[in-house]
Amino acid sequence: MEATIASLFSDSSSSGYRLLAALALAAVLMLVDHRTDYGQWIRTPAGYITGPIQYLAYLPVASADWVAEQSRSLADLREENSRLARQAIVLEHKAQRLAVLEAENTRLRELLDSSDRIEARVRVAEIIGIEPDPNRHEVLINLGQNDEVSNGQAVLDAHGLMGQVVNVGPLTSRVLLITDATHAGSVKVNRNGVRSILAGTGHPDRLELLYLPDTADVKPGDLLVSTGLGRRFPAGYPVAEVTQVEADPSRPFLQVRARPTARIDRASHVLLVSQGQSLSAPAADAEAAP
Repeated sequence: MEATIASLFSDSSSSGYRLLAALALAAVLMLVDHRTDYGQWIRTPAGYITGPIQYLAYLPVASADWVAEQSRSLADLREENSRLARQAIVLEHKAQRLAVLEAENTRLRELLDSSDRIEARVRVAEIIGIEPDPNRHEVLINLGQNDEVSNGQAVLDAHGLMGQVVNVGPLTSRVLLITDATHAGSVKVNRNGVRSILAGTGHPDRLELLYLPDTADVKPGDLLVSTGLGRRFPAGYPVAEVTQVEADPSRPFLQVRARPTARIDRASHVLLVSQGQSLSAPAADAEAAP
């Protein structure tokens, strides 16, 4: 028993000496490394051994940081995509509105330019309604009795005659279009003055000349203008352009079809012309009367 205790104290003493020796050696090595460059040849080889160990020790922390960064990046990308999608919708809406406004301004400029060429008192009106009955070609405008609109007043766009006012209310008026099947009026061929009756067919893009003899000088491309003979419309308004001429030997009259010069199916604004007025230039003429 006594021998065992003595050996323990003896081992403890030698361990203490070894610890002191190791500390002294470490102090000497640090001093030498700090003062001289002799320690470099030890650090370089040791780096190949301690480097992977340090990397492995830091790997869990680096992995956690990478996962967190990827999660944040994915969330940021989703948020960015959502924000860009919202901006795209807003910008697309603005672009559509700009396109509509640009087209509207173009139409208004055309109307104003058209009104400058007319020796008449004109008013610009907006189409606010369309007759839902396909057998009736009528539109509703936003001017009425309070705006001094009267029945029979000529209505046109920048390209030609569209129709005439047939019903006037306090704030709005109803316009019968020249394409309506009940509409007909006196016109003439602008090229040579040949007169005829132009009638609506119920088709928005087709009119017909009635009672034109088969010897009449009319051909596709001729401009038909109003004569003013019915005193419903002033003389000098373009109405239609001849598109087709057919002669049937069994019939005494030509079959002549024409297309309205007015953009009837696309107009949003129109001009109302006072009765008894005519164009300043003799180049065009159009009339229609129900």
